Amino acid sequence: MPPRDTSSPEAVQALHKDEQFDMRFPSYVGFWKRSVPGLDEEPRFDMFDEPHWKRKQQILQDHPEITSLYGYDTNTVWITLTAVCVQMGLAYLFGRVLTDWNWTMVLVAYTIGGSISTQIGIIFHEFTHNLCAKTTLQNRWVGNVGNIPLVVPLAQSFRRYHLEHHTYQGVYGYDPDLPLEWEIRLIGNDPVRKFFWLIIYGVMYIGRGLAQQKQLTQWELINWAWTIACDVVIFKVCGARGMLYLAVSVLLGFGLHPGAAHFIQEHYTFRDGQETYSYYGSGNTFWMNIGYHNEHHDFPLVPWTKLPEIKRLAPEHYDNLVYHTSWWAVLYMFVTSSILAPQSRVVRTLDAHRYARKNLRVPTQSEAEQMAPEKTEFVSRIRKAADISMEKA
Repeated sequence: MPPRDTSSPEAVQALHKDEQFDMRFPSYVGFWKRSVPGLDEEPRFDMFDEPHWKRKQQILQDHPEITSLYGYDTNTVWITLTAVCVQMGLAYLFGRVLTDWNWTMVLVAYTIGGSISTQIGIIFHEFTHNLCAKTTLQNRWVGNVGNIPLVVPLAQSFRRYHLEHHTYQGVYGYDPDLPLEWEIRLIGNDPVRKFFWLIIYGVMYIGRGLAQQKQLTQWELINWAWTIACDVVIFKVCGARGMLYLAVSVLLGFGLHPGAAHFIQEHYTFRDGQETYSYYGSGNTFWMNIGYHNEHHDFPLVPWTKLPEIKRLAPEHYDNLVYHTSWWAVLYMFVTSSILAPQSRVVRTLDAHRYARKNLRVPTQSEAEQMAPEKTEFVSRIRKAADISMEKA
């Protein structure tokens, strides 16, 4: 999926040569039309930087009080310990006591084990941003402890690549959350292939990080050593069957499971111009408000317990964005809809991201009012160009 000529450094500068401000203000919803399978063969390319860094500045102009929500919440530590203890208890139960309850084990692995495994994935999300404890070291060990029932070393690699996702959201070749080119071509828009792709989505998520071929960091090596040591203890205490229960929980939980639906909900494009989506439903109770994804990307220093407060304080910045209310509906739509596929993402080149971030600033309220006519002309021009591009396609 090589970058289009329209995203070259020259094309980016030509588009923005007369601009001082980012014309996406105040919502920072883009001007692109989403990629449509059958009509397009690749994700949609954008000519701006990722939107959330500027959205945060825009929102703080109106609501500086949101900074009071920054910090950490040690309740996440207790949730981590509880999740680990429950999973280890079930591993012992099926490994040493209910040794012939095969289908019951699979059912529990999906309903309970899968739910806890994905909750631990969200705990990884919290410790990545240092939202569980005071120091970075304490947060890293919250991640390592949470990693115990997942049986494979994930915590520190998730931290590394998730921070890159925030820095380079949608930047082709840099954002590890983007589907790989071969995923897009192999899965296409076939409902059966999309269904099985969701089943192995957790494996694909790991594969995207490995595809970047980066050397392991010191903390990733510590994570490996810690996990191997824990696995040896689990094997001795719970047996091979207990290990199997934990492995099945991870595979089922990060596959076609409501606790993993947020991977599709967050950045697959359901609307023209909008590349991040929140989920406001009952699943946020157990899965620690992971659905508040616009709020999280705008303010990654706010712990999960206070993300709803952002929306309450600044409703004018969130109520007009498209959102989801059912994770089951997200999965169903993705599999069955002819206009949703792995290509349904927006991407940008590193040149476009850097140029727009450096040269197009966020206007103040008075500047925005003065620029209203100029923005109208700009939007008309760029949407006309998008329509011409669609007609050519």
